[in-house]
Amino acid sequence: MGEVIRFIPKAERERLRLIREARANYDSVFPSASSVNGQRDSAPPVHSVEGTWIHRGGDVFS
Repeated sequence: MGEVIRFIPKAERERLRLIREARANYDSVFPSASSVNGQRDSAPPVHSVEGTWIHRGGDVFS
């Protein structure tokens, strides 16, 4: 009890899925400098949606 459930429209979920897919494709073609050097982040990326902003770790994408 006490949990808040936020409704996310189907169009918004699809938009987020397409963004994740495009980002994965981009990362496979243009790997980051840390993955080229064999270094990995110890913390997993954090994804959250606040309005139209998407946060991934410390970076902000619109």
